Amino acid sequence: MAFVLSLLTALVLVSYGPGGSLGCDLSLNHVLAGRETRNLLKQMRRHSPHFCLQDRKDFAFPQEMVEGGQLQEAQAISVLHEMLQQSLNVFNTTRSSAAWDTTILEQLCTGLGEQLADLDGCLQQVTGEEDSALGRTGPTDAVTTYFKGIHVYLNEKEYSDCAWEIVRLDIRRAFSSSASLQERLRM
Repeated sequence: MAFVLSLLTALVLVSYGPGGSLGCDLSLNHVLAGRETRNLLKQMRRHSPHFCLQDRKDFAFPQEMVEGGQLQEAQAISVLHEMLQQSLNVFNTTRSSAAWDTTILEQLCTGLGEQLADLDGCLQQVTGEEDSALGRTGPTDAVTTYFKGIHVYLNEKEYSDCAWEIVRLDIRRAFSSSASLQERLRM
C-alpha cells in the first residue's frame, strides 16, 4: 500500500513539473524526438547544397513568428502541430521514397507521427473543442502557406533530386527554428 501511495504521489508531482505547467504533457521525449527529426533530416542529405544552387528558393518560413516569444500557448502548439503534419505530408509520399534512403525516411515519418500524436492531446487540451479555431489562425496559416509553397515547388521541379535537397534543407532549418518554441512549451 505504501508503494502505491508513493507511486501516486510521484505521478502527481511529475504532472505539476515543467511538462505539466502548460496544461499539456509535452514531455522531454517530445523534445528529444524533435532533435532526432533534425538529425534524420541531416542524415538524409544526398547532394551538396552547392551542387543545387541553381534550384535555391526562399519558401518564406515565418521564422519571426515561430521564434518570437509572443505566441500564445494554443498558437504555439498549433504551429508545431501544423509543421509536423505538413512535414509528414511532404515526406510520406511515393515520390519521396524514390528520393531518399527508405530506412531513414521510415524513421523520419514514424518520428513525425509520434510527435503529432503527442501534440494532438495537447492541442485539444489547450484549445478545447469550441476554441480550436483560435490556435489555427495567423501563425498557423503562415506555416500552411509555407508548406503549400514547398508542394508547388516540388511539382514545378518535377520532384528532382535537387528540388528534394533544397526542400530537405529548408524543412530542417524550419525545425531548427521551432526547437526553441518546443523548449519554451516544455518550461
